[in-house]
Amino acid sequence: MARLEALRARMAEEGIDAALITEPLDRRYLSGFTGSAGWLLVTAERAILVLDFRYFERAEREAPAWEQTRVSTTFEAALFEAVEGLAVRRMGVQGDHLTVRTFRRLEAGMPEVALLPVDSLVSREVKDETEVEAIRAAVRCADEAWAHLHTVIAPGMREREVAWILERHMREHGASATSFPTIVGSGPNGAMPHATAGERALREGEPVVMDFGAVVDGYCSDITRTICLGKPEERYLSLWGLVLEAQERVEVTVRPGMTGKEADAIARDAFVAAGYGERFGHGLGHGVGLAIHEGPRLSHLAEEVVLAPGMVFTVEPGLYFPGWGGIRIEDMVVLREGGAEVLTRAAKEAVVG
Repeated sequence: MARLEALRARMAEEGIDAALITEPLDRRYLSGFTGSAGWLLVTAERAILVLDFRYFERAEREAPAWEQTRVSTTFEAALFEAVEGLAVRRMGVQGDHLTVRTFRRLEAGMPEVALLPVDSLVSREVKDETEVEAIRAAVRCADEAWAHLHTVIAPGMREREVAWILERHMREHGASATSFPTIVGSGPNGAMPHATAGERALREGEPVVMDFGAVVDGYCSDITRTICLGKPEERYLSLWGLVLEAQERVEVTVRPGMTGKEADAIARDAFVAAGYGERFGHGLGHGVGLAIHEGPRLSHLAEEVVLAPGMVFTVEPGLYFPGWGGIRIEDMVVLREGGAEVLTRAAKEAVVG
């Protein structure tokens, strides 16, 4: 109910008397309905779920407080029927999700209604404790997969084999899915922040970057660890220590009220001081929730983002050297009034085996 009231407050700010929610995760966030198709129509007094035959019973179970408008021909036609009698004159739509084709159909079918694309109709950045607990479970699932990998990983394994070990363990221990395709970048492949796990075999003395996550109760986790199998070179140990120091500095320093740019600078300044600023090419982190990437954004470009208690985000500084490899260490945190609570518990070890 609080989420719905927050949307209605946003509607009042924008001067719209109805909101059409078509983005799937926003639909789930507001209504609890987990089906793959459906629209929400929200006014000051009504909350209507527009859906087809496949989901009638499911919606009754998952979103019993919502009225149903059932689709017999098209979603547009069902919406037109639902709008009749509601005195809707200005309807906010999600312009970053609604297709131009659908927008034009809606305009043609409701000529008396002004359709207004509105940014951030639904904000999922600040999590409630129910969401935090779901995320905590997803983080724990990934942590346990990392602990399991330690018992079997060895030189000679192929990147895709390592990815499968992580994914299988998560799926067998509570995950409904992986948060994203697992990244395993060994040796030079680790210089690509989003390397695809492929056929390359892990070799002794090389860095291996592994980035993975689990979905539990719809919520995602995201973790990265970098290790070396066997005896590492001094360059690797020095760089790994620098990345860890930068990450831990963020985790003990970040506070509500900081901008995303200021949080990013905590790690970036450490890299610049060490002469590696140009090797940190991405942002410090991103929000995680129902989506693996959502607000807030922590980046040198995020000076308008203000961090607030309840936000859950990653802290993932990294350094990348084409032809050699990369090092990234990533935790998830929830921001509290007094600072960051680190959710990730997976071991941070420069060398394994």
